Amino acid sequence: MQIREAIRFGIQALAANPMRTALTALGLLIGNASVIWVVTISLTSSELILEQIRGIGSNMIYAYYEGGDLTARNANADYLKMADVEAVRRELGSRIVAATGVITNFDRILIDGRERDIKVIGSDEHYARVRNLRNLAGRFMDAGDVTLRQKVAFLTDKLAVKLYGSHGAAVGRVIKVFGLQFTVAGVFKEKTDSFGQMELSKETILIPVTVIRYFTPVERIDPLYVQARTMEDVPPLTTLVRGILESRHRPGAKYLVENLAAILETARQITVIMSIVLVLVATIALVISGIGIMNIMLVTVTERTREIGVRLAVGASRRAVLTQFLIEAILISVTGGMLGIVFGVAVPLVASRLAGDIPISVSWISIVVAFAVSFLVGLVFGMIPAGRASRLNPTEALRYE
Repeated sequence: MQIREAIRFGIQALAANPMRTALTALGLLIGNASVIWVVTISLTSSELILEQIRGIGSNMIYAYYEGGDLTARNANADYLKMADVEAVRRELGSRIVAATGVITNFDRILIDGRERDIKVIGSDEHYARVRNLRNLAGRFMDAGDVTLRQKVAFLTDKLAVKLYGSHGAAVGRVIKVFGLQFTVAGVFKEKTDSFGQMELSKETILIPVTVIRYFTPVERIDPLYVQARTMEDVPPLTTLVRGILESRHRPGAKYLVENLAAILETARQITVIMSIVLVLVATIALVISGIGIMNIMLVTVTERTREIGVRLAVGASRRAVLTQFLIEAILISVTGGMLGIVFGVAVPLVASRLAGDIPISVSWISIVVAFAVSFLVGLVFGMIPAGRASRLNPTEALRYE
């Protein structure tokens, strides 16, 4: 009953100064909302960064010829070939989703009345799956196009718009590449833009690898791509791919075989550091709010000195006085904290509806932490004013004006 009465008296005391109580609780509201927001921002940005990397290919292994101690005349023999791609498929079997290779060349294409150098790449039916390409119009390359050496072309979205005005309008049109007429069979784009850091640029033409070989003096796969079936299998498969390539070529030839696992790990570390920094900023806001509560409660103790003296004079224990003021401090902090949680959850929920395809998730752990911290702030920063109130001398308190 004493606790219930203390809570009732605390509510009455706080209601007597509504503006002061509201402004004090506002600090906790902002602080708790900030905790939820920073955790939400951290989780959302982390997931977006990792999703962008996965969009390029989290299970992807890539390899290319790096060089060696060979003469330029003999180096051609050590370039990666389609035979190496077939060997990787054969050796790794069901452990991979697919393996493919890319041969790159250039040709001059007439765009807007001017001839421009455009990248032309050759690959096979596995390329779209390994590189996570999105089909925008028409179709992707299939096995028949490669086997039958069909003169079909697939354009990047930017090139299709420049040449024909839209994605749909490009399909079925004829484009001249290497002096031959190719039928545009599809338009595509990268699921995650690699910003030209890989073989695909904004303006690229894709044709069957069996066709581009006729226009490339030296067969050179650069790069070779392998998509592992599971992320856990990526590191051992990277080693196996390196071994397969080195075993098929002369000693001294160097092949760079890498995967995106290191980039993913670096991204995770960056997001963890970002989360820590954001949480520290929110913690500072909560500490400032706690100082505000302590300051207001000290003022309250001074204003209610005679009341404290009366309570002590009629037999109230010092512990009861301490409990009374401590409960008032906790009431302010918890009320502000609860309002902050409601506000902190409401904003991301509204933002998730407006953001469309960007997933915004609120962590329930952040809600629990925010509530626990608001309670602790009231407890810790309310202890000093409550202790001061309980230590007042009853006689002096009664004479206080």
